[in-house]
Amino acid sequence: MDGAVEDASDLALLRAHAGGDPDAFGELVRRHRDRLWAVALRTLGDREEAADALQDALLSAFRAAAGFRGDSAVTTWLHRVVVNACLDRVRRRAARPTVPLPEAGPGEPAETRNAIAERDVHLAVAAALDALSAEHRAAVVLVDVQGYSVAESALILGIAEGTVKSRCARARARLAPMLAGVRNPDGPPRVEPAMTGEEQ
Repeated sequence: MDGAVEDASDLALLRAHAGGDPDAFGELVRRHRDRLWAVALRTLGDREEAADALQDALLSAFRAAAGFRGDSAVTTWLHRVVVNACLDRVRRRAARPTVPLPEAGPGEPAETRNAIAERDVHLAVAAALDALSAEHRAAVVLVDVQGYSVAESALILGIAEGTVKSRCARARARLAPMLAGVRNPDGPPRVEPAMTGEEQ
């Protein structure tokens, strides 16, 4: 790859892409794909859904690059596009719920005790996150899982910082009892109903 492309800033790459450079967008994706993938996966909790959402988001970003106004950092804009694609999928999934097929059947190799425990923790966390509204889940994933600041998360989500703080606080309050058994396997499991759309 051209060294000039590799050394260019995100904004320069986006502008080069909009100007017809065939390598610029690929370099931009290469730089940020791991964090974009992590946000999509944590927001949706399903690898196939996350992969589809990320593909949709990158295609949207590819097409919309010329309209980028520069009001925020390019990486913030990319994360916003990914989060929006994920939230669209969450809403569509809620409108058309499906039952997933089991991943393993008879004759599958036995898992080790550690692998089973790790999978159980992953499933518990995914189920707890899934019980949150899409908006609360997106906020807590960005701040608590991905480590973005409240200010960065507000830019990505296109909402006020106070709203991010409020959504994270409510999400943490909901997650704590649902994940109590994960931290303390001897404690009683508690599962509470998902938030209503009225809880902000």
